[in-house]
Parts: sequence; C-alpha cells; structure tokens
Amino acid sequence: MSGNTVTRRSAIHGNGVFAAKPLASGIEVMEYTGRLRTHAYIDKVYSDTVESGHTFLFTLNERYVVDGNFDSNDARWINHSCEPNCKPYVIEDPGKNPKLDRIVIETLRDIDQGEELTFDYGIRLDCRQTARLKKIWACRCGAPTCTGTMLKPKR
Repeated sequence: MSGNTVTRRSAIHGNGVFAAKPLASGIEVMEYTGRLRTHAYIDKVYSDTVESGHTFLFTLNERYVVDGNFDSNDARWINHSCEPNCKPYVIEDPGKNPKLDRIVIETLRDIDQGEELTFDYGIRLDCRQTARLKKIWACRCGAPTCTGTMLKPKR
C-alpha cells in the first residue's frame, strides 16, 4: 500500500488523495484510521455538526465509529463522488471483537496515475432533508450523474 497515493489540493473539495502510480482494480489502497468512539459519544459531541457539511466520521459497526479528526491518516482526505472509483469495506475481526474491526478502501476499477480517489460517502441523516441541508451537504464531484448532494434518501 505504501507509495500508492499522494495527498494534495483537490478540485472536488479541499484536500484529496490521488494515485501516485497506476492502481489495479480490486486492490486495498489504505485503511481509514482514527480514534475509536461509541455511537453515544459521537451523538453527544458531534450533534451540532449536521449544519457544517463536513465530517471525518466513519461508521465501523453497531458499537463504534472511527473518528478521523483524531489519530487519523490520509484516508480522511478521500473525497465523495457520485461515480466513485473506490469503495470502503469493513473487515470484521475473526475473533468477533468489534474494537478490532477495520475499514479499508479498495479500488473499484483501474485508476490512472494522478487520478483522484473517491468513494460514495452514503450519508444518511436522521433529520428531514431540506433543500438547505442538501445545499450544505452539496456534492462537487462533477460526475455526469451527480445528484448535487452527498446525502442519501432516508431508508
């Protein structure tokens, strides 16, 4: 995995992660790391961030969230796209310890050197998705099929 990516400014948003060399389809590019938090902690500490349109939180499993604001790596800079070239996967601990589950980012297709890595954030908010919230969580991926928002419909 080392040497596969480089982080720099992105045309999509802020920083981005780019292929430092051609990457084949189906390879693990990097793990998404950060401080492990309970859902209750996240709900308490980050409850007012819905209005920010920005997050480094990644649901790991039913008990934990990976908080990329602390102890994280460059995976937190991978931007959202409506036509992603990567996908996150949770690898469950063989011993069934939820604290040892991991999130890895894998390529969905061959990626050219210099191409930005992206995945679909799949953000679902518990509150009503108003036009204002959709604008706050605007998608800037530029894909022909862009929905204009990173938010997914409520289930």
